[in-house]
Amino acid sequence: MARILVDVCHPAHAHFFRVPIRLWTEQGHHVSVTSRNKDVAIEILDSLGIPHRSLGEAAGTPLGLAVELVRRNLLLTQHIRRTKADIAVALGGTFAAQSAFVSRIPSVVFYDTEMASMQNRITYPLATRVVVPNCYDGWTPHGKTIRYPGYHELSYLDPRWFAPDRAIALQAGLDEHRPTYLVRLVSWTANHDIGDRGLSPALMEAAIERLSTHGKVIVSSEAALPAHLQPFLYRGPALHMHHLMAFCRGYFGESATMASECAVLGVPAVYMANSRRGYTDEQQSKYGLVRNVHSLDAGSLQDSLTWLLDKRLEACGEARDRMLQDCENVAEFVVKQVLTTLHH
Repeated sequence: MARILVDVCHPAHAHFFRVPIRLWTEQGHHVSVTSRNKDVAIEILDSLGIPHRSLGEAAGTPLGLAVELVRRNLLLTQHIRRTKADIAVALGGTFAAQSAFVSRIPSVVFYDTEMASMQNRITYPLATRVVVPNCYDGWTPHGKTIRYPGYHELSYLDPRWFAPDRAIALQAGLDEHRPTYLVRLVSWTANHDIGDRGLSPALMEAAIERLSTHGKVIVSSEAALPAHLQPFLYRGPALHMHHLMAFCRGYFGESATMASECAVLGVPAVYMANSRRGYTDEQQSKYGLVRNVHSLDAGSLQDSLTWLLDKRLEACGEARDRMLQDCENVAEFVVKQVLTTLHH
């Protein structure tokens, strides 16, 4: 049986690996998880009952990220040696690929963010295998790249693994009588955010103001909100967010991951930020579930909100059904790719 190390550096990574961790464990493999204190990653791992060892806080500046890279790689290499891990697995995977390379064990890196070019340049060449969705539109190393039809978010939001619960959504803030709109603001401190930017305060407030005239607005924010926007803040547990999301009328925000999460749940989403993602581009062109907006101005904002408010949920449900038919069972695919790499 294999000893698999999973390195979780971001809340989305905790979700991505939660089903594969369960499936590996059920097959008799030993899984150890290392974590990074970034946003609500630790809270989600704890809520899921996944034992993990924290290797410290996420840095918030380019210099801090460089210092963290050295320090965390050292701790991760020590963990690999201590647990006698056979393979290291991660999403993004800079720490895992570098530490595994030094430790002379294979690594598998899953990723979907093309614009993280600096991160990818110091990660992909050291990974044993790089696994990306078919829609990934960036450079990957020749001869060790695997592609698949699907999206990261289907690893945990595929109906085989996730059933939205309306009672939980109501507890998390869903309005029983009016449409609920979810707004997401990010802090722009991740390594893939270097050089990227999102909404100005004026645009953010304009979006909240317009959506508020059509229903209830809930704001999920990595950064602190000004006092007058505090009443909109999401106050439920991190683990309840997907239940809330599934019953929302629409999403507007700076997080491409959350836009994609909404899309795979059949909820229309506006992703408004400076950078592109292959997966949200495909979810727009192929299924019409996402509207990507990269011109950060008032006219583009209002046009995108009009699109969101006019979108029919029945059409979104039909588009989601087509998507599910087109895509791989992502969680099982992840499980197989790691074991195949180990035994190759």
